[in-house]
Amino acid sequence: MFAHEQLGKPALPDPVIISRLFKRITNKTLKNIRPDPRRVITRPFRPATENHTANIVNRVLALDETRVKALLKQTLKDFAHRHKDIQSILMGNYQKISAYIQEPAALSEERKLLLGSCFTMEYSIESAALFNPSIVIYPKQNNVQKGQTRVIFSFRATGEGHISSIVFRSALIDRDNSIFLESVSPFLGTPEVVLNAMYDQGLFKAKLEEMGQLHEAAKAIFQHLPASFTPEEMGQAINAVRVSNTFASAAMDDTVVHIKWLAESNYEIFFPHPQLISERVIFPLSQNESNGVEDARFVRFVDEDGSVTYYATYTAYNGREILPQMIETKDFHRFKILTLNGAMARNKGMALFPRRVNGQYAMITRSDGENLFLSYSDNIHFWYEGIKIEAPENPWELVQIGNCGSPLETKEGWLLLTHGVGPMRKYCIGVSLLDLKDPAKIIGRLELPLLAPREKEREGYVPNVVYSCGSIILNGELIIPYAISDSESHVASIPVDELLEKLIRQS
Repeated sequence: MFAHEQLGKPALPDPVIISRLFKRITNKTLKNIRPDPRRVITRPFRPATENHTANIVNRVLALDETRVKALLKQTLKDFAHRHKDIQSILMGNYQKISAYIQEPAALSEERKLLLGSCFTMEYSIESAALFNPSIVIYPKQNNVQKGQTRVIFSFRATGEGHISSIVFRSALIDRDNSIFLESVSPFLGTPEVVLNAMYDQGLFKAKLEEMGQLHEAAKAIFQHLPASFTPEEMGQAINAVRVSNTFASAAMDDTVVHIKWLAESNYEIFFPHPQLISERVIFPLSQNESNGVEDARFVRFVDEDGSVTYYATYTAYNGREILPQMIETKDFHRFKILTLNGAMARNKGMALFPRRVNGQYAMITRSDGENLFLSYSDNIHFWYEGIKIEAPENPWELVQIGNCGSPLETKEGWLLLTHGVGPMRKYCIGVSLLDLKDPAKIIGRLELPLLAPREKEREGYVPNVVYSCGSIILNGELIIPYAISDSESHVASIPVDELLEKLIRQS
């Protein structure tokens, strides 16, 4: 068991945030959660050209065995302590380039590992920032003392090239809401990946049409496919249409890119059970998220039969386009990654309610990039209709508004934390109260922001920002993890009854 670092009971008297309305919001200001550039993963390295790859292979093959062993020994000395199983990683990356070797069976184990090391690189996932957190109750409450609750924080970690991934921390919260952050493992691990075994043709075509990519070439490909098809069958259908020469090469290539892009956006990942929560990183895997998986809003969803599933909406970004996606997990070991569909599943910032409302799934969305909408659906992956419930009104949200995570249920209504963007793109966090039975009705809304960046917190990766992706209510308090200036994260809390009193008074 790792040691615990207490985050509660602040040592400094001054707050990390400004709150003109709620003075008690800062009485449990927590220690900063900062990015750690020492936390690295391995990534396959491939040169830009096939010729360069072949040249590297030939240079390693030309080394005598004594030199190979010496170089491998030094490599393992430099890197083995930074990864749990470096030799398996190197061997896996060797396998990816083994086609360049004429007689692979003749190679020693050491030469294979050295070849793998030449096609492996480290990536520091938090070298730039650790921000936009959310918090949920841990699936299992093992080894906790009476009155304690274990929670999971998720963060958006950003490294070189502004590539974002999702990382986790665990913490224990005492009955007085002091928080003890459980120590972070020095290791990180990427998961095993499984692409969808089957695709539904109707759903696949519907998403392509929504993307504006159901062209004639795509329709021709689907004519070769059954109602449910495998990735292999999809490849065969593509080849059949391509060899028919019915469509121009450019049109065919563009269609295939989008079909494969969509197919790769639906997959499963698995982290082995011995792997600690702080060792798991969801790094971009598909082409559509090659530049990042951004701003995951995790929520503990309890269905009508009492079953619990953790969902998170996030934004996949490939450097040009965004694609709303959803993560689904029961245990934070196995995750399903799925595409969100429909007119309401556009833009950024969708947040799922923690239970069904009036028998349906419910979601807060910002499909127009400016206002908040409420959407209902019988299928959690499809969101077609919505009603606008909140628009920018106050001076601190003149540019746009969005949500700061899933609504939280209270006796008086749904607490909805929002973010507002004002002059000079300054981000503040506000709060609204929605009717329990009809969340389209706003029954309370603060005119002033709940949290705003203080002068000394304005500088960072993206200046002038406070932002959250999800809070919880625990022991009578609203616990808000939030980021400052897209750089590091903090936590604050406020008594729920005081907040509800203010909201109802201003309604």
